[in-house]
Amino acid sequence: MAKKANCKFEYLVSDILNNEYFLETKKDLHHGTNKYEHSLRVAKLSYRLSKLFKANVKSTTRAGLLHDFFIGTRKEKEENSYLNHPHTAAINAKKFFNVNLLEEDAIKTHMFHHVMIKKVLPFINRKEKANFEEMKPKSKEGWIVCISDLIISGIELERFQFTYIANTILLLLFNIIMFKN
Repeated sequence: MAKKANCKFEYLVSDILNNEYFLETKKDLHHGTNKYEHSLRVAKLSYRLSKLFKANVKSTTRAGLLHDFFIGTRKEKEENSYLNHPHTAAINAKKFFNVNLLEEDAIKTHMFHHVMIKKVLPFINRKEKANFEEMKPKSKEGWIVCISDLIISGIELERFQFTYIANTILLLLFNIIMFKN
């Protein structure tokens, strides 16, 4: 990021980056890195895309940084699961940073891509219910955070591509065999 843009980015999110509770996300593994680094990458891409698409830069950037603001892994607690963690992250964001409605919606809907995958492959995460309309981003800012998360996750997982693909294939085969009617 250019120096001027980096200064503006830092200004928008410095309170979050220096928050003791948010710093706890450094301890949680996420896409082969930690949740803090992942969220920072999503926020930086969201920042750039919000400028490009003339969205609310502050809200998009802050929502990008807070989209995975929950402690622990997705498997440790039900509220941290794939489709529940956006709600948990939004609660934490409201509690610690008094986010506005635009930011809250972007955080809550950032997993829309997973909802679309679940529509096509309903045997993935069978226990979780996906409400298509509820999880669909309602703003340009929400779409930017959703797409930024998807892009950054893909880049982060690319480093582990072989393992990720092998595990995904095994998971799909297991689900097909176990839940075949």
